[in-house]
Parts: sequence; structure tokens; C-alpha cells
Amino acid sequence: MAAAAAAADDKKYITSEELSKHNKSGDLWLSIQGKVYDVTDWAKQHPGGEVPLLNLGGQDVTDAFIAFHPGSAWKHLDNFFTGYHLRDFHVSDMSRDYRNLATQFTRSGMFEKKGHGVIYSLCFISVLLAACFYGVLRCDGFLTHILSGGLLGLIWMQVAYLGHDSGHYNIMISPRFNKLAQILTGNCLTGISIAWWKWTHNAHHIACNSLDYDPDLQHLPMLAVSTRFFTNLTSKFYNRKLEFDPIARFFISYQHLTYYPVMCVARVNLYLQTFLLLLSNRRVPDRALNILGIMIFWTWFPLLVSCLPNWTERVLFVLASFCVCAIQHIQFTLNHFAADVYVGPPKGNNWFEKQTAGTIDIDCPSWMDWFFGGLQFQLEHHLFPRLPRCHLRKVSPIIRDLCKKHNLPYRSLTFVEANKWTLRTLRTAAVEARDFSMAPRNLLWEAVNTHG
Repeated sequence: MAAAAAAADDKKYITSEELSKHNKSGDLWLSIQGKVYDVTDWAKQHPGGEVPLLNLGGQDVTDAFIAFHPGSAWKHLDNFFTGYHLRDFHVSDMSRDYRNLATQFTRSGMFEKKGHGVIYSLCFISVLLAACFYGVLRCDGFLTHILSGGLLGLIWMQVAYLGHDSGHYNIMISPRFNKLAQILTGNCLTGISIAWWKWTHNAHHIACNSLDYDPDLQHLPMLAVSTRFFTNLTSKFYNRKLEFDPIARFFISYQHLTYYPVMCVARVNLYLQTFLLLLSNRRVPDRALNILGIMIFWTWFPLLVSCLPNWTERVLFVLASFCVCAIQHIQFTLNHFAADVYVGPPKGNNWFEKQTAGTIDIDCPSWMDWFFGGLQFQLEHHLFPRLPRCHLRKVSPIIRDLCKKHNLPYRSLTFVEANKWTLRTLRTAAVEARDFSMAPRNLLWEAVNTHG
């Protein structure tokens, strides 16, 4: 007993305030369960990228670590231990319940039991892809060609769900096959780099609904979910100022009207972002493999479109595929646009609270789960991103009860209700954008609305 007490006294301590000073590239420390780790050199090798570590730098990140890492990751922490412990380390009741729940799910094997969803999805995608190619290559009807474009949009939706799952956990039998699945589903079939997706998506999960840290909310000049964007916020993700200039003001003034048309062409921006990343000087994991996958997409897709008999059908085919896939882009925005937002870095010590505040579930019957890819359970997914989608509906009542216990929001809306909430959010910001006291004068807007 005395020896144990003496050993405890030999520990070296720092305070949370001292830890918070080590929060930048070149000097990056984190705390997990009260032990302090120096991840400065490891950050650039981190499989999830450097951004999540920088966003949570200088904090206790136990809950986030539990959320994103399997049990096998704990053994690697000793390599980064500084020898220090947090003197003022404290676990809230909310975090304690969250960690107990994660332990319960782990012991029941839920993170390992993935069901047969991947096989079913691959078979479904294969059938749809065969039908799409048959409709284009073997049929002559105009309507059949347009319906084939719609099928391609549905294929892209289902493929994106598989790519999303493979990015959070192994959907295949090994990491190597899982990487192959990522390149096939992301780069080869959709033309969107899995490297780009990981880069932005990990930052989104860590900094859910932070206006300056979450890239999924930074859509100027076309969309703004908060009037805080009118103050020219600096994006900590892109390291540039988000200018609320006259052009942005004009578009945002009508964003509640242009929202759905913008979603129909949102893929064009994703293609552009893919090229910008892969051709940049930024460190990109598996850059060559990602570029090869993108080249495959931009070979088969234009060739398929060129097989249509005329330019009218080609344009309408592409437009039909984009419009159907827009349902997925809309779904992604419904999950967050109307939720609570904040400015500043995420806080590791209120992980559960930030996720509940920044997410909205979509209520749907179980037979529609395939259509939403599990992401209708957005809160459940954000709290346990490694949990296979086949378990999300099962754990939903448990998460709901936990939110009720700690007086936290659990918002589950129908698809129609979520659309209304999102449009109301966009309209509120649009009305504010028309107030000339909020931003520099926009002569085009003034000409149309004041002197028109």
C-alpha cells in the first residue's frame, strides 16, 4: 500500500492549461485518460491525417480516441508517452456513460460483426450497373436512355455508402483488400478521390458543425448556414479567409431558392476538389493509386456517354444521373445544416455534447435503410463511426435514452420535416444577407432588388 502510494507520488504532472500550449504543428501534445502524449512527429504519419490531431491539440481526447480507434490501437500509445499525467484530469458523467457504452458494444462484438450488407450492396450495384450499360448500349429508346442515367445516379449513391463504410472500418477481409475497395468504389466508379474524402470527412467528424473548422459547412459563395459567415471567417481547414464578397452576398440572398438546383450540380464541385487535391503539393496518401482510379473513371464514363446517339440525350443522361444522386447530397446537408453551429476549435472534453448538438437523424422505416445507407442515423454514426451500419438501428433507442438522461437533444425528423428545417435555416441567412449593414454593398443585388 505504501509502495503504491510512493509510486503514485513519483508521477510527473502538468495542468490542462499547460497542456493547451502544445497545440500546433511542431509542438503537438494530447491527453488520453489523463496520460500525456507527444504526437508531434507522428501527426504527419497518422492514418486519419494531421488535421484531426491539430484540431484537438492540447486537449484530453479520450472520447474521440475511443470513437475512432479499435482496441488494438491502445498498445501503440506508449511510444508517445511523455511521462506526464494531467493533474486536473476529470471525467464527466456523460463521458463515463459514453465510454461504458463503447465497452459494452466492444464486448458484444458489434464492431466486428458486419453482417452481409456488403455482399448484398455489391450484388445490387452490379445488377444496376449491368442494367445501366444495357440500357445505353443495347436499347434505342430515348426514355430508356434517360432512365439509365437515373440508374447511374442511384448506383453512385449506393457506391458512396460502401466507400464511406470502408473509410471508417474494414468492410473486406484485410486492410489491403479494404483499400482496394475504397479505390474501386470511390475513384473508379464515382470519380471522387477516397483520399480527398478522408481528408475532409475526418475533419468533419472531429469538428462537427464548427463554422471555421468543419469543411462540410464551408460552401461560400453559394451557401451559408449562419450569418457568422458574413464576418469573413477564416477557414482553419483550408487556411484561407472565407470572403463574404458581393458575389457571395448575391447568391446567398437567394440560397433558399437555389438550394435544390445547387445540389443537382454538386458533383461538379466534388470532381474539382478531387483534382485540386491530387494535383496539389499537399501530402496525399496513395496519390498514384488515387490518380489511376480517377483516370479509370474519366475513361469509362465519357465513353459510356459518347455511346448515346446525340448531344441532347448525352446532356440529359448526365443531368439525370446528377439529379438522382442529388438526393444523397441533400441528405448529407439535412443531417447538419439545420443543427446547432459554433465558431472555434472542437473540445475533446465534450465530445458527446458536440455530436448531439451538430447532428439530425432522418426518421424512416427499416425497409428504407438501404436507400439512406445507414446515415439516417447520423448521431449514432458520429458517436460510433466504426460501428457497422447494420447495428445503427439497434443502438438508436440506447442513444436516445442516454441523451434523455443527460438532457441533450436527440433530433429525429422525417425527410420532409428535415427539408423544411434546412430551407428555413437557409432562408433566415438569406434574409440577413440582404441587409446592407451586414456586408459591403453589392451593386448587382442592389440593381435587381432596389432599382429593378
